[in-house]
Amino acid sequence: MQALRRLLLGMLVMLIIATPVLAVLGGWVGGRHWPMKHLQVSAPFKFVNPVQIRDAAMPHLRQGFFAVDLQAINADLERLHWVENAEVRKKWPDTLVVSLNEYKPLAVWNGTDLVAEQGSIFRKPDGKLPVLPKFSGRAIQSADMVAFYRAAQPLFQSVGLGIAELDVSERNAWRLVLSDGLVVQVGRNDTDSRLARFVALLPKIRREQAQKQLLHADLRYTNGFALSWRDIAKPEPPNPPQNPMEPALT
Repeated sequence: MQALRRLLLGMLVMLIIATPVLAVLGGWVGGRHWPMKHLQVSAPFKFVNPVQIRDAAMPHLRQGFFAVDLQAINADLERLHWVENAEVRKKWPDTLVVSLNEYKPLAVWNGTDLVAEQGSIFRKPDGKLPVLPKFSGRAIQSADMVAFYRAAQPLFQSVGLGIAELDVSERNAWRLVLSDGLVVQVGRNDTDSRLARFVALLPKIRREQAQKQLLHADLRYTNGFALSWRDIAKPEPPNPPQNPMEPALT
């Protein structure tokens, strides 16, 4: 009997000790006695709206330091436009620390979304955007398209051009439209060597056909290219001024 009384007494003492702890962890008194008062945000804020970050995080802070749900805050932040990922932590005694990484837009994706420099596809937000190249492909190809663009863009920049459009078919055949309107069919094999060979010869090709505009280049040949041209329209000479002293012909 005495052993039972000692056991019951020990359990009662443990319950008395544990109750305040459980109350704190459950938020019963955490929000009242340990409120979160400060929000510290680390982000570049090139595209992210700071007001949206505050509005997403602040409702959670009413739960207090011990009861605040960091995972819920993190999920709400990552649903915001331009937020690629977020990290949230608490700093004693009353501060929530938020670190954000923005998407860095590289191109417009299929006319409706954006693709980031890391290959992630995200929603195209409202508002004015910088001028970006246009990518067309399947979502599974986005990382390959970013890698292709990063390899090809410096080649064309070396001759004063850039990639305005980049397409890849379901059979992984590549097609480019350059900043001057030139369409380049690259194909799906030996793309690096084909592009390097074409760009190396492009200035010479244009010098030899200075009176024509290069419209289309098909690089899908083992030892050469198929090129399409059109004549550059020559401007008409201006009409000579009429001598006011000469009588007009009727």
